[in-house]
Amino acid sequence: MKFFTSLAAATLLASVRAAPTSGVTDVDILQYALTLEHLENVFYKQAIAKFPLSEFEKAGYPLKIYDNLKYIVHDEEEHVKLLTTALAAAGAKPVAACEYSFGLTDVKSFLTLSSVLEGVGTAAYTGGAGYITSPDYLGVAASILVTEALHTSIQRVAVDRIGAANPYGTSLGLNAVFTLAAAFIKSCPATNAALPVKAFPSLGVAQGQPAAPSIDITFSVPGAVPKDAKYLTFVNGLETIYSPIKEAAGLLVTAKIPATVSGQTYVFLTKEQKSGPVTDENVLNGPAIIEVTPNSPTFDLSLL
Repeated sequence: MKFFTSLAAATLLASVRAAPTSGVTDVDILQYALTLEHLENVFYKQAIAKFPLSEFEKAGYPLKIYDNLKYIVHDEEEHVKLLTTALAAAGAKPVAACEYSFGLTDVKSFLTLSSVLEGVGTAAYTGGAGYITSPDYLGVAASILVTEALHTSIQRVAVDRIGAANPYGTSLGLNAVFTLAAAFIKSCPATNAALPVKAFPSLGVAQGQPAAPSIDITFSVPGAVPKDAKYLTFVNGLETIYSPIKEAAGLLVTAKIPATVSGQTYVFLTKEQKSGPVTDENVLNGPAIIEVTPNSPTFDLSLL
């Protein structure tokens, strides 16, 4: 979705201090997680302050949607409190909330953005878990991950999308998540600790959503398509699929959506086709986020 890809990375990250990803510690990951939880906490509180129940009713949403939202607001606040306490107990100064711009205009667009943000949060905890060495911290992260995944499904259903569009969760690296989150950050306190992350140049979706498997899709880049760009790489569930670029002209690049991706999918412009997850060194731009309508599910009733 273009929410994440419309501004140049240099502008977005002017006030967000970042450090290289080498030598990442447990405290670094807690600060990273708290940065994301601050964003979600402020996002939901701004929304619930701007859109009372009457606005949801006028937009045609049932009471259950609003009731679920109140629980999500509560959850995100609790996540901020827990991570803040954990960092203080570890002797670190917890990062404070930044100033954000979410562009909230109506209930429908808020709910759509909420479903996307929750998907990113879930992917962030999945990807960040591998950096954690403390079993206690890992247990806390796993507990938050479960709740974020529940939020994702709840908010996807609220916007008429399949709640569980993939049998597996998607994992994103620290830099990919930071690139997406930074699109909403206007400024951060100068006293905040540097995060162990860097941002990639943006990748924008140049056509409407949702998309479908096996169709061509076009993305835009700032400046011009890099000469060494060879693939649009789709990350979805446990799959990383390299789709050869079919056309690149000026700011636009086109490739085919793989037949097996479904639901919220992350797309990178990459240089090479490699086995395993996308590495930071292979990324030229992205990720962009697309929603791919899943094919009808299949199953074997004889497999018991």
